[in-house]
Amino acid sequence: MSEDSLSRRTFIRSTAGGVAASCAVAQTLAAPQPRAANERLRIGFIGPGRRGFAAHVKPMVELRKLDQPIDLVAVCDVYSVHRDRAANFIQSETGTAPKTYVDYREMLADAKLDGVCIGTPDHWHAKQSIDALAAGVNVYCEKPMTHTLEQAKDVVQAWKKSGLVMQVGVQSTSSPIWDKAREMIDAGRLGKVVQFQTEWFRNSRYGMSRHNEITAEMTPDTIDWKRWLGVDEGLAPMMPFDRATYGQWRCYWPFSCGMLGDLFVHRVTGMLKATGLRYPGRVVGGGGIFMEYDDRQVPDVATVIADFHEGVQGVVCSTMVSEERRNETLIRGHSGLIVFDNFPSGPKAAFEFIPERAQVTGDRNAKKERVEATTPYNFDMTHQANFLDAIRAGKPSAVNNDPELGAAAVMMVTLAVECYRQGKVFQIDKGGNVSGGDTSWAKGWEKMSKAHATPHHVPGWTAGDTGSKFFPPAYQKLAGPWIDGKPPKHG
Repeated sequence: MSEDSLSRRTFIRSTAGGVAASCAVAQTLAAPQPRAANERLRIGFIGPGRRGFAAHVKPMVELRKLDQPIDLVAVCDVYSVHRDRAANFIQSETGTAPKTYVDYREMLADAKLDGVCIGTPDHWHAKQSIDALAAGVNVYCEKPMTHTLEQAKDVVQAWKKSGLVMQVGVQSTSSPIWDKAREMIDAGRLGKVVQFQTEWFRNSRYGMSRHNEITAEMTPDTIDWKRWLGVDEGLAPMMPFDRATYGQWRCYWPFSCGMLGDLFVHRVTGMLKATGLRYPGRVVGGGGIFMEYDDRQVPDVATVIADFHEGVQGVVCSTMVSEERRNETLIRGHSGLIVFDNFPSGPKAAFEFIPERAQVTGDRNAKKERVEATTPYNFDMTHQANFLDAIRAGKPSAVNNDPELGAAAVMMVTLAVECYRQGKVFQIDKGGNVSGGDTSWAKGWEKMSKAHATPHHVPGWTAGDTGSKFFPPAYQKLAGPWIDGKPPKHG
C-alpha cells in the first residue's frame, strides 16, 4: 500500500478553496416536485456489502413490508457474491427480482430510479453521489459523506444545484434527541456553551476492522478489482489484488480515514446537530498506531480537538484497544450540562440536564431534568423512512442529515487526519478557507478578552446574555497597571 495516498494529494488541493463558502453560495437550480402519497418509488442499491446490506437493503425491505410504496428494482456491486446475495434476498422477500449491474453508471442510465442507496467504500462516495444527482436520482449515501474535504465541497455544490434530496447515512441523526438538546441550548438553559465531548471505544481480539471477515470466495474472478479501486476514475492507484485490502479497506488511507472517518463521524455529527455548530475554526488531531502492528496505516488510538469560531471546543477521544470504561458524551455550558445516555443507538435515546450549583448561576430554581425521545422503528429504518418522506414531499431540507451537516463532519475528521499525518495545525477562516496554523487564533481570543467583549454563541441562540456573564468580586476593582508608581484610579 503506497504511503503517498490519493487522499493526501486531494486534501492539499482542497485548501485553496473555501468549503464553507462554496456551500453557502451554491444555488438550487431545480425545484423538486412533491409525489402522490401512493406513488411507488423505484429504489436501487450501489455496494450492498456488509453495511449496504444491513443498513440499506434490509431496512428498505422491512419498510416495504410495512406498506411503504417502494419497489427495490436494481442492485449494483463489483463483487458477485454480494451482488447475488442482495438480489436473491430482495426477490425472496418481495417476490420480484431486481436487475443486477456491475457498473453503477449503467444502472443509473437504465433503471429509471427515484432513489439510490450508496454503501461502497469511502473513496467512491463523492463520485457516485454526484453522478446520481446528475442523473436526476435522489441519494442516500452512507457516512462519511466523502473521503476528502475537496470532495465534500463538490458534493454540496452538486446537491444544491440538483434540487434533489440527499441523506447522509448517520442513522442516529433521525432521533429527535438532538433537536430536544438543541432547543434547550438555544433557550439558554445551559448558559454559554463552551465544550462538547464524545467518544467511541471499541476492542476486539482481531483488531480494528480485522473483525471484517475475508473469505476464499474473494478472488479476481468474483471481484472486478480495477473497478473497485477506481483506477480509471483517478480514485486510487493500481495495486496487486489483496483480500485484506478489499475486505478490510478501513485499515488503509487510500480508501478510508480509519476510525476517524468510520466511527468519529457518527459521534461528531450528533454533536454538531445538537449544538447547531458546523465548520470549525481550528483542528488538531493526535494519536498513533500504538498496538496493532499488522500492516495497517490508520491509528488505533486517536483524539480530535476542534475549536469553533462560536467559542466552543469539541473533543473526540477513542481507542480501538480498550472499551470497558468510556468517556461520557456531553455538552458543557456555564449554567449546566447535558449528559447523554451512552450514545443513542435507537429507537430510544435520552439525556439528563444537570444544572450548575446556585452559587455560580444565581438560579435556585434550576433542577435536574431527564429528557427522552423515541423513534417508530430502529434508527436504520427511521433514517430510510425520513429519506423516502423527503422525496415524496419534494423537500431536500426535510432530511435529518443533509450534505451541509455531512460536509461539516468531514471537515472536522479529515483535518484531524491531516494534522496527524503532516504534523500541522489547521485553521479555517469564516469563509471556509483552510490554512496552516498561525498566531491569529490565540490572538483573536486575547483581543476579545482585552476589549471585555460579549461572548460568541452557537447558531440559533435566543437567550441574550443568559448564562454568559461572570460577576467579578468588588476587590477586582483594585486591578490595573500602576503608572509612575501610582495605583490605578477607581470609580
